[in-house]
Amino acid sequence: MLNLANMMLAQDRPSIFVWILIGLVGMFLLFIFLLVMKFARLWLQAYFSRADVKLTDLIGMWLRKVDSKTIVLSKITAIQAGLKLTTKDLESHYLAGGRVPNVVRALIAANRANIELSFQTATAIDLAGRDILEAVQTSVNPKVIDCPDPKKGKETVDAVAQDGIQLKAKARVTVRANIQRLIGGATEETVIARVGEGIVTTIGSSITYKGVLENPDRISKSVLSKGLDAGTAFEILSIDIADVDVGDNVGAQLQAAQAEADMRRAKAEAEKRRAMAVAREQEMRALVVENESKVPLAMADAFKKGNLGIMDYYKMKNIVADTSMRDSIAKPKTKDKE
Repeated sequence: MLNLANMMLAQDRPSIFVWILIGLVGMFLLFIFLLVMKFARLWLQAYFSRADVKLTDLIGMWLRKVDSKTIVLSKITAIQAGLKLTTKDLESHYLAGGRVPNVVRALIAANRANIELSFQTATAIDLAGRDILEAVQTSVNPKVIDCPDPKKGKETVDAVAQDGIQLKAKARVTVRANIQRLIGGATEETVIARVGEGIVTTIGSSITYKGVLENPDRISKSVLSKGLDAGTAFEILSIDIADVDVGDNVGAQLQAAQAEADMRRAKAEAEKRRAMAVAREQEMRALVVENESKVPLAMADAFKKGNLGIMDYYKMKNIVADTSMRDSIAKPKTKDKE
């Protein structure tokens, strides 16, 4: 009986292995089918658009966690616009953290406008944090920058001419993006600061404010001739003075403040001299009192030595009394206070 059972199991083993193998093959084919169905739409879309995206490339993007839809649509857009970009280039830029659709649109815009822009330059600018599409658009359509920036809370650039009159100017700077200097080039804030400095220098070098009011364009010409766009990501096309207003008479205010300071200093010097005079007077009075206090001692010593007699003493007292009476007569009478 045991031998019979063993023989039956031996006959069933090959059939079990076959079914297991069939099951594994079926699961593998099902997995492949699901993958094909997952990317079939993108592959067909790329195929009919002549974008040359292989099914294996789509599966590889899925394994590398790359947004295959973004890559495929970006490549289709580039191919339809006549650009030659590879799937590998787009995928590598995506993995580096770049904005692939933005770069593709920028390349198309630059190509349409006959602006020299390579894929390497565009990706480098994009990875540097600059908006390459906006830069290309600014290169095609120049941008106007207000100086000073109203967002900073200041409306005008204030400067004082040599005659002391304050002028308040407002300028508008027309700039165009310089693609070659976008990497490492200074931003709009630098342009605004340089233009503001140029306005202050030009007004400050003017002998009178009237000359600036008569010819406001001298400010723009002077500022534009200094090459303020050096080292920036922009090319300054024009600087237009939008408004010039007359402010305060700073020179008069400074002169008044100086006169006030001189008057205070003079008062301080006079007060110092008066205090010294009062101190000197008090010193002399103290000296007089000190000497008067020595008179009785001198008289007593004179009486003791016989140099002064009693009649001489009475004569001196009469003279003092006569002098006191004359002083009282000479003094004006004052009304008694109520």
